[in-house]
Amino acid sequence: MSNDPTIFEQIISGEIPGRIVYETDTVAAFLDANPLAPGHTLVVPKEAHERLDDLPDDVAADMWAAVQSLTPRIESVVDADATTVGVNDGSAAGQEVPHVHVHVVPRFEGDGGGPIHAVAGSRPDLSDDEMDDIADEIESIE
Repeated sequence: MSNDPTIFEQIISGEIPGRIVYETDTVAAFLDANPLAPGHTLVVPKEAHERLDDLPDDVAADMWAAVQSLTPRIESVVDADATTVGVNDGSAAGQEVPHVHVHVVPRFEGDGGGPIHAVAGSRPDLSDDEMDDIADEIESIE
């Protein structure tokens, strides 16, 4: 990760303008400058953390509390029918800014968007044994 501040850090510090809609000691949320829908909001930790596994537990809890609090507010303001919440964790997942962020994207009937399952392209054809092995390995890691 670069030592240069990310665009998110620059928004949080006030170096560049941002439409901040929520702020605590550890978390900020602001409207996405390139929204997928009206009200598309990014929830970020104030301190620089690139990936989810870099986040301290208390900051992760604060982020998800912010998402939970903001989602119904955003839906109400833009009269959304639903919301998609997502995280691109790492460049291979589409993370463009190396700073953890949660997308809160309002959704509307007939908006042309798809379910979260549509983001990954073709799906793997996994056997029950392969699924069991993966589940067992995930469960065994502490």
